[in-house]
Amino acid sequence: MKIVPRDIPPRTVWTLEQAGVHPLLAQLYAARGVLGTDELDDSLVRLLAPDSLLGNAAAATLLADAIALDKRICIVADYDCDGATACAVGVRGLRLLGAKNVGYIVPDRVQDGYGLTPPISQRVKQSGADLLITVDNGIASFEGVARARALGMQVLVTDHHLPASIDGQIQLPQADVIVNPNQPLCTFASKSIAGVGVMFYVLLALRAELRRRGRFDGPVAGSSLAQPKLDALLPLVALGTISDVVKLDANNRRLVAQGLKRVRSLVMPAGMAALFEVSARQARSATSFDFGFALGPRINAAGRLSDMTLGIECLLSDDPARAQELAKTLDGINRERREIEGSMRDQALLVAESMFSNEQAAPPAICIFDATFHEGVVGIVASRIKDKLHRPTFVFAQSAAAGHEDELKGSGRSIVGFHLRDALDLVAKRNPQLLLRFGGHAMAAGCTLRQENLASFEQALSQVAAEWLDAATLTRRIETDGPLQAQYRRVELVDVLHREVWGQGFAAPTFSEELEVLSQRLVGEKHLALKLKHQGQPIDGIWFGHTETLPARVKLAFRLDADAWNGVRRVRFLIEAADYDVTPALQAGTAPLKN
Repeated sequence: MKIVPRDIPPRTVWTLEQAGVHPLLAQLYAARGVLGTDELDDSLVRLLAPDSLLGNAAAATLLADAIALDKRICIVADYDCDGATACAVGVRGLRLLGAKNVGYIVPDRVQDGYGLTPPISQRVKQSGADLLITVDNGIASFEGVARARALGMQVLVTDHHLPASIDGQIQLPQADVIVNPNQPLCTFASKSIAGVGVMFYVLLALRAELRRRGRFDGPVAGSSLAQPKLDALLPLVALGTISDVVKLDANNRRLVAQGLKRVRSLVMPAGMAALFEVSARQARSATSFDFGFALGPRINAAGRLSDMTLGIECLLSDDPARAQELAKTLDGINRERREIEGSMRDQALLVAESMFSNEQAAPPAICIFDATFHEGVVGIVASRIKDKLHRPTFVFAQSAAAGHEDELKGSGRSIVGFHLRDALDLVAKRNPQLLLRFGGHAMAAGCTLRQENLASFEQALSQVAAEWLDAATLTRRIETDGPLQAQYRRVELVDVLHREVWGQGFAAPTFSEELEVLSQRLVGEKHLALKLKHQGQPIDGIWFGHTETLPARVKLAFRLDADAWNGVRRVRFLIEAADYDVTPALQAGTAPLKN
């Protein structure tokens, strides 16, 4: 592990400080590419204009007409947290804007697979829908869109995934309207907006169109409607944005910040409040970390092991008792998910580590399959293996769908510098019959293949990885914000940092410097509790999931946290990494490890 300091432009730091930004925050912002205080303005008026999103005006017209004609609308969701929140935002928002007949369908991960398929379109038609809306999917659903339109439905695709490319040409489904910032000719500046964000922007455009039509001025077609405030949807937008691990550009940070402000004021759907309670988190001090590691996983668990309808219903419920019941169910499913994941992770690590000896480096890409793996958890396990071995990793499980028992469903996670979806695209071009289906992003992707072709896929992916990856990319690195000045080692500053919006592409502050290890011991058999000396002062540290002993002096990467003891809050360091060669032997000056 190499601990590398981020570049901190001094001129930008000075500019931010002159504008009144706290010196530490100015340093952190500058290192993350912030150039001025306008980028830190999280007010709603600073959001990108809805009409800059290609297709949004047409979508607004389509939806406004549907509402005026009282058409039945059905949303086809995805089975992850982004898809679930996008569905909840769509249903809630359309109802707020006057739609009387809005329902939804969420595909089953095992039986239906991903996206709008022809059978799903058939189910939507059987529900009586006139207009089908996809959220967080649909951009590659050529057959499903065609089937829906053949059945007489209008189709609005809202998505954020990359469109399919065939022979170097971008291909789009023949929907009535497509809203996706990553479609050709779209100039919307936030290409990283999540699916829930796209749906929120569609609603903003719809409200503007309804306002233009005089919907909020008085009787229209025998009815009138007070202009609704869509900011009530922002907690859901924030949850989906963080959970989907999209890059937190300035626009996404504003969406998340606005959602967090409302959550901290306890203004949120009953289901979100219940999820905070069952996960033992405090909504009044909510952070983006709570969204990504507490609420999001409980929503995702429903789509992985059960039925995402549970997650969507939790987010749609306005009945606190019903929301609490659903949240408890989701919490139980998440516990089961963790147990399955833990068993699969251990097995997968054994397989991965058996692929090379201690003297050998890991192969350029890793593919793991076991007949006992659950396809709903392969993505999480792939992420854990990728983190452990720092290699692009695919984990496969046998398809549980009836009639597809000879197929394997794989989920992959990648490292910086290796675009996973592009890699799959090249594998498919070189081996036209190898992949049945594939799609995804740079850092996460999925594919389906026949079990007999697994070895060929592994060889083809490793070949691409060997061509694209160099020694520097394959070296595990962690970027930090350098040494922490002693004056910033304060509980109140920890709270300031926690209130900020951190996430993918806008990493939480991590500091690094050489520290003296005064003592160390194991707690809970799998965590390392430390007593450190930081710039002459003792301070506690904890390294979760780490059991190897540390030398007497070591360069550590750490985040700031605060814990409470006898009612007194104290700063502690959460260790992220150490820049040294781990050896089992105790070093001079360190205490033996004990529970």
